[in-house]
Amino acid sequence: MRLRLLLLALGTFAVGTDGMVIAGILGLVAHDLDVSVAAAGQMITVFALAYAVLAPVLATLTAKWPRRRTLLLALTVFTAANALSALAPDFTTLLLTRVLAAVGAALYTPTANAAATTLVPPERRGRAIATVMGGMTVATALGVPLGTWVGRSDWRLTMWVVTALGAAAFAGLALLLRDLPAPAPAVSLRTRLAPLTDRRVLGATATTFLVFLAYQSVFIYYTVAAAPATGGDQSRLTLLLLVSGVFSVVGSNVGGRVVDAWGPRVVMLTAGTVSVAVTLALPWLMQSMTTALIASALNPLAGWSVSVALPARLVSLDPPNAPLLLSLNSTALYLGIAAAGATGSAAIAVLGNRWFPLASTALTALAVVVAHLTTREPRPTSRRATAPLESISAK
Repeated sequence: MRLRLLLLALGTFAVGTDGMVIAGILGLVAHDLDVSVAAAGQMITVFALAYAVLAPVLATLTAKWPRRRTLLLALTVFTAANALSALAPDFTTLLLTRVLAAVGAALYTPTANAAATTLVPPERRGRAIATVMGGMTVATALGVPLGTWVGRSDWRLTMWVVTALGAAAFAGLALLLRDLPAPAPAVSLRTRLAPLTDRRVLGATATTFLVFLAYQSVFIYYTVAAAPATGGDQSRLTLLLLVSGVFSVVGSNVGGRVVDAWGPRVVMLTAGTVSVAVTLALPWLMQSMTTALIASALNPLAGWSVSVALPARLVSLDPPNAPLLLSLNSTALYLGIAAAGATGSAAIAVLGNRWFPLASTALTALAVVVAHLTTREPRPTSRRATAPLESISAK
């Protein structure tokens, strides 16, 4: 059981590395293909937007397919797309290959999470999702620094690293992942899309969007936020990012266990509140290396705990429709990432380099409020209030 979950996580590790490593090679891409760094940043935007739009569509179109076949097809497309990215002769072709890579990623991640929830009993779903999502957090801690280091002189080498990761995930799943439970019986498209009318589903996806918008609007510009602590020293910045990556992994694992023990709502509200407090303190914490290290541990610890609780909450609402619900979560996640670059940039322009994390504070607080309002259980009708009606009926 554990092996199968780790194999699924290997795929999310490849996808996560691909989605985040681009930020480390933008300058090299811009120089090689003769575009501005801002234009090169479109690689991140088109990937995130394509993923966001395609995830629920692909989940619906492939709902009847055996999950193993879907996973292998997704990794085939993903791996081929990254190989084409490495060979792209111009920037336009490169953008097209990023869209194709998003197709594979958008098909893989929701299917992998849905498959994980079928491999364990209901009381262990949080840990199963945490294991699969752990691939993305490990990508933050290891894959991104590795890919950036390998591509420090040639960005195409980074794309070949991601291609190799995709091929390794494909080989592992093809050889060792067998006997996955079959998808739920096919239902009509109208029935499949019914969860979209549920305010709890809409609330959960809105929370996911706000959480990742808030988190990424600081992470993308971490160089700016941490400048007072690092003094421009790249080795100090690398240490902060390494600590952030390690505690992302810890947060994902701890979050999964706490979700299973206490439920998604407690994790979302508690860890979300911690994130509000940490981002509120960032303008002061980032003034020295010691306190910046503390912030680099606490913020991802809380943030990635929430990231596990969000899909666990969605799956609990309607387990038979888990692939669709998880694809909606992925859509909201990548929409948040796509919007974070512009949001962080605007926050810097308005609030300045020191105070721009306060925009993340406001967004995280809003996410906590939305989570609170959309996860409340309805109050039971008071016995005292119904007594007079019952007595009237009895007469």
